[in-house]
Amino acid sequence: MRCLPGHVYSFLGMMPLWILGISSINQCTVRQEVADCSHLKLTHIPDDLPTNITVLNLTHNQLRRLPPANFTRYSQLTILDGGFNTISKLEPELCQNLPLLEVLNLQHNELSQLSDKTFMFCLNLIELHLMSNSIRKIQNNPFKNQKNLIKLDLSHTGLSSTKLGTQPQLESLQELLLSNNKIHTLRSEELDFLGNSSLQKLELSSNQIKESLKCLEYLNMDDSNILDTKSHMFTGLVNLKNLSLSSAFTGLQTLTNETFLSLAHSPLLILNLTKNKILKIEPGAFSWLGELKVLDLGLNQIEQELTGQEWRGLGNIFEIYLSYNKYLQLTSNSFGLVPSLERLMLRRVALKNVNSSPSPFHHLHNLTILDLSNNNLANIDEEMLEGLGKLEILDLQHNNLARLWKNTNPGGPVHFLKGLSHLHILNLESNGFDEIPPKAFKGLFELKSIHLGLNNLNILPPSVFDDQLSLKSLSLQKNLITSVEKSVFEPAFKNLSNLDLSFNPFDCTCESIAWFVSWMNKTDTNISELSSHYLCNTPPQYHGFPVMQFDTSPCKDSAPFKLLFMINTSVLLIFILVVLLIHFEGWRLSFYWNVSVHRVLGFKEVDNQPEQFEYTAYVIHSHKDRDWVWEHFSPMEEKDRSLKFCLEERDFAAGVLGLEAIVKSIRRSRKIIFVITQHLLTDPLCKRFKVHHAVQQAIEQNLDSIILIFLEEIPDYKLNHALCLRRGMFKSHCILDWPVQKERIHAFYHKLQVALGSRNLAH
Repeated sequence: MRCLPGHVYSFLGMMPLWILGISSINQCTVRQEVADCSHLKLTHIPDDLPTNITVLNLTHNQLRRLPPANFTRYSQLTILDGGFNTISKLEPELCQNLPLLEVLNLQHNELSQLSDKTFMFCLNLIELHLMSNSIRKIQNNPFKNQKNLIKLDLSHTGLSSTKLGTQPQLESLQELLLSNNKIHTLRSEELDFLGNSSLQKLELSSNQIKESLKCLEYLNMDDSNILDTKSHMFTGLVNLKNLSLSSAFTGLQTLTNETFLSLAHSPLLILNLTKNKILKIEPGAFSWLGELKVLDLGLNQIEQELTGQEWRGLGNIFEIYLSYNKYLQLTSNSFGLVPSLERLMLRRVALKNVNSSPSPFHHLHNLTILDLSNNNLANIDEEMLEGLGKLEILDLQHNNLARLWKNTNPGGPVHFLKGLSHLHILNLESNGFDEIPPKAFKGLFELKSIHLGLNNLNILPPSVFDDQLSLKSLSLQKNLITSVEKSVFEPAFKNLSNLDLSFNPFDCTCESIAWFVSWMNKTDTNISELSSHYLCNTPPQYHGFPVMQFDTSPCKDSAPFKLLFMINTSVLLIFILVVLLIHFEGWRLSFYWNVSVHRVLGFKEVDNQPEQFEYTAYVIHSHKDRDWVWEHFSPMEEKDRSLKFCLEERDFAAGVLGLEAIVKSIRRSRKIIFVITQHLLTDPLCKRFKVHHAVQQAIEQNLDSIILIFLEEIPDYKLNHALCLRRGMFKSHCILDWPVQKERIHAFYHKLQVALGSRNLAH
């Protein structure tokens, strides 16, 4: 294969505009070896151009012929572009006078027929462009001498057949473009002339072929109006790599296992089947195309559940394009047979079941591009993209994902972007977002472009862009953003090349945009339409005022006032906090304060002094609860001789003053038990003397010696109001509740014995 010089490719289709200030001959412009004579209304070939030119552009003139004699002086030409004229005939001697010609472009002319003689002397042609002519007749083998031709374009020429010759030819041809013609029937014999070619791309799009490639159907071999598939029309094209059948068929609705049988021996790499009204893909429809890299099924009417068997045999597939179909439902195995897939396009297919478990994409560890846009997706989970560590582009625009990032979402915000450490481009436009969780983009260190426009975002959390130090493009246009603060945007703005914050209702105050305006005045970042699309919304006196013109000088003078405001605010908040603390936790502070004071003042018992007590516990109870006390404490003494409770009715010595006896008995008791009921809360003696003395002794001795037994449900506020006690003053094992179920009584006794046996530790 011959390679074209670099300037050839830059010339095709147009001449560069940089040919200025160069010598002008007959109004043609010439630079080095390139002559541009386009758009000059020429009716003949200029005869005074330099003889050493290699490129000549004659497009958009009024030429009817290309007389060979006029090109005798330009024998060095390698590229001749005569497109967009009215040339109706090409004389064979033209190429005889241009022996080095490699590219001939005659598009948009009036050529009507091609014969054996037309290109007989064009032996070195590499590219031939004949599109948009009205070629009604091809005689014999007009391309038999083009042994070096790589590209032949015959699109938009009115051809009714693919037959371009009667014998094998064009052995070097790689691209044959036959799109937008009137081909109604495909027959294998009509492609026999390509039997020895190196064809890699065959473009048959936008024809009206009347039947599909359904080899399972027994077609009438004599019917010229239908596609003959039994003859394996593509079998000879063993080098075919790119086949475009876009808009080619009028009857192709279902792809079956036999559809592409005729391509079994061709190393097809690209298959374009767009706009063919395909309804369904049967299992194994592409099983014959093991080398296929790109499969384009977009713009059809496919409506089915993808089980994964549709892709059987596509072991080397690189890209599957399914966008713009009718309805697709995924399963966990939808892409299980194509782990090599790197690009998957699923835009606007009414996608369902993306939140299945495991994820439909969990097999695609090589995926770099995923398009799920325009599907009205609302329910996705954190595992949907799990394992896609190579993903670089994710498009989720025009869905309904707002709920997933709300703090009120059940279970909290859904962090569906986690693990995408190599993501470069993220598109989340038009999703209705009004919140972004602080960790939404955490770990996305390689993110270069974020699109969040057309949402309802107002306040962004300060840390949301902390990991986006590589960001180059940020789009937040048409949101509800009023403030652009340093704490939010500074990390994202550090290396930014493009910023779009247009059409937001900015609050033009020092606190909201002073930093943003200062940043814009010194940045090199591209911010388009800055004067017209960045306007103040508030306060009223600045409404409609360009943000860029906001005066930031007064903001700098307000620094001392800001500091004073912060100090005053801090002092006020501390004062409020102290008041609330005293109000709600004053009892606890008082209790521990007393303990600390007595410890400091020496009212703690001498360390290591052995404990000597007459009673295991002194029982404080209401007179009305004495029966319960006798019923449950006496049996405990009988069962365990080491236990001895001080019960007033039984143990107080005769003739001793009652109050004095209480004090002495409490001092001689290792523990103090409160039997708490509503009766106790209203008993004057217990409230005013017993409880007070017991608590005071516990504080003075700094001991954990009090046990509370609740026979009833007593709210903490009532306990505090009546006895100045709270549950929070005591350790959990010293608080016992009398069980409602009888079977739990034994457990209650066990807990009580544990509490009685615990050491009196310093509180």
